[in-house]
Amino acid sequence: MNFNFLTPVSDAVLAHSELLAQQALGKKIKIHSKQNGIPDLEDVQIAIIGVLENRNDVNYIGVNINFDSVRKTLYTLFPGNWISNIADLGDILPGESVEDTYYAIRTAISVLVEKNIIPIILGGSQDLTYSNYRAYDNLMPMVNIVNIDTNFDLGDANLPIKNNSYVGKVIVEEPYNLFNYSTIGYQTYFNSQEEIDLMEKLYFESYRLGEISGDINKVEPLLRDAHIVSIDLKSIRAAEVSDSLKYSPNGFSGKEICAITRYAGISNKVSSFGIYEYINSKNDSASSMLIAQMIWYFIEGVNCRVKDDNFNNENEFQKYNVLVEDDELIFFKSIKTGRWWIEIPFLPDVNNKLKKHTLLPCMHADYVLATQGEIPERWYKAFRKNSF
Repeated sequence: MNFNFLTPVSDAVLAHSELLAQQALGKKIKIHSKQNGIPDLEDVQIAIIGVLENRNDVNYIGVNINFDSVRKTLYTLFPGNWISNIADLGDILPGESVEDTYYAIRTAISVLVEKNIIPIILGGSQDLTYSNYRAYDNLMPMVNIVNIDTNFDLGDANLPIKNNSYVGKVIVEEPYNLFNYSTIGYQTYFNSQEEIDLMEKLYFESYRLGEISGDINKVEPLLRDAHIVSIDLKSIRAAEVSDSLKYSPNGFSGKEICAITRYAGISNKVSSFGIYEYINSKNDSASSMLIAQMIWYFIEGVNCRVKDDNFNNENEFQKYNVLVEDDELIFFKSIKTGRWWIEIPFLPDVNNKLKKHTLLPCMHADYVLATQGEIPERWYKAFRKNSF
């Protein structure tokens, strides 16, 4: 596995980890160092990669970033009752051009995902999500992206890619592999009405901050259906982070964002996970600790994954048929976990790349809604996309 574009974890971080207790995470993970090189990944399930690229930030002012503070804090935490082996592969430095950096990210992620290793990407500006997405071009026919963000980041696809407009490129550039894009925690006053209307027109899903804060469990089915999860740190309220990351007085609390990352980890589909828009500051302890805890909860979630979607075995699920007007909605409930899915029918003669993915994660509340004669909105949007 040739990762010659990865630079080792800094000596300062390694020296710091030498002083840690033997039970600390820094003593348990495999670390890319100058002395030992890239660790053997044969039995690794999760790999951390820093990407020090932020030149496509619309507010770029030439300030370099590093993740030493985040790593030092993460290494001090104690692992849970985990069975997953973890590696820290070091950093991808900015290439001669941003496209060079994108290529390195694409290469690293595609190799890791193909080997069933989940990359945790630390960024850098959120446009790096675009190269994360492109890493799946030869891995699967269609991809679902969930973005935890205050903004939709659709932008104008005709303009050069930026951290606030990368989704437009995802949508319009070939190969067309995007099936669903969901934004969790958007704040209306940060988004134009044109973008809000476009999300609806494309049958993408969007959930306002207040809606999710009122019931954090609503994110579970969204994340259960995601392949790529991208978190913009600006989605976290200013009181929770250091000065350099203060963006808005409204946003997710530390508790809420960690709950979201745990749900992302629990999802059997999520195969890459990124945290973006990090900026160093002198007083960085709050941000570093929160990011470290977000990573911890994601890894905790991965170790709590349960395979509960074997719908070929009738002993593992219950099936419910609900008639709503002229539509028959078919629900499945896992006996093992109690999680719900709804079947998405395919129209005949439609050239659809998702013929094997006919089940959409949902909540018990969607089943209750159907029994009351209402079609769940998630079902409607997925059905409309399948009809294209």
